[in-house]
Amino acid sequence: MEAVDQQKWRVAGVSYLNTRPLVYGFRFHPVSSQLVLTEDYPARIAQQLIHDEIDVGLIPVAIIPELPEAYVISNYCIGAEGPVASVSILSDVPITEVKQLLLDYQSRSSVRLARLLLERYWKLQPELVAAQPGFEEQINGHQAAVVIGDRALRLRHRHAFVYDLAEAWIQYTGLPFVFAAWIANKPLPDAFIRAFDEATSMGLQPQHLDHVVAAHPFPDMDVRTYFTKHISYLLTAEKRKGMLRFLEEIHSTTPVHFLAHARAE
Repeated sequence: MEAVDQQKWRVAGVSYLNTRPLVYGFRFHPVSSQLVLTEDYPARIAQQLIHDEIDVGLIPVAIIPELPEAYVISNYCIGAEGPVASVSILSDVPITEVKQLLLDYQSRSSVRLARLLLERYWKLQPELVAAQPGFEEQINGHQAAVVIGDRALRLRHRHAFVYDLAEAWIQYTGLPFVFAAWIANKPLPDAFIRAFDEATSMGLQPQHLDHVVAAHPFPDMDVRTYFTKHISYLLTAEKRKGMLRFLEEIHSTTPVHFLAHARAE
């Protein structure tokens, strides 16, 4: 039994709506016999990968500088080529009037992106505050917040101003943004990488996407629109450029190895 357990790779996915197409295939593809899947929020998965508690994680790109090496093992990611909808600064006043910005504790990439955009795109310096659970209810007056994931989808209609961070990044750089990618902290067998990549693509195939949409109703957003218009899952050559640009902007020196070949749209 011990030998069998050693052959299983520890994989962590994110527990947000936007990951449902990416993890769908793990229920049906034969690669499921080679992995143990857990789910959590992005920042916690990042720490698990840094501390070698998992082998592969769908992790925020911003934590790559904390890894000795990063191996991108799938052609699929959580990316955006336009407004992403679920990563925003929510505010009751224009961003130029925000005095204090609460930073979502569940994400590293989104918070790092917000800091970068405030400094280099908006050229603003509000007070930045690390937020605690429940911070979303503190958005009021001149206090705004970076909010990500399903909570951002639920809250975006409650506030007068929504600053979509993917959209702002694209306006700043002209490149798409990658929020999270399937990253390993060590070299993995080629056969496993190929099978893993196949599994992550299954839920995006039209015949399977119908099942994913039906299985995950969400009252605050049309799920099909979110999956097909807001999230852009294929890790294209342009997204790789955007990802490397972001790492350059945050002064990362970690080598990034793309082990899956970019596919055409």
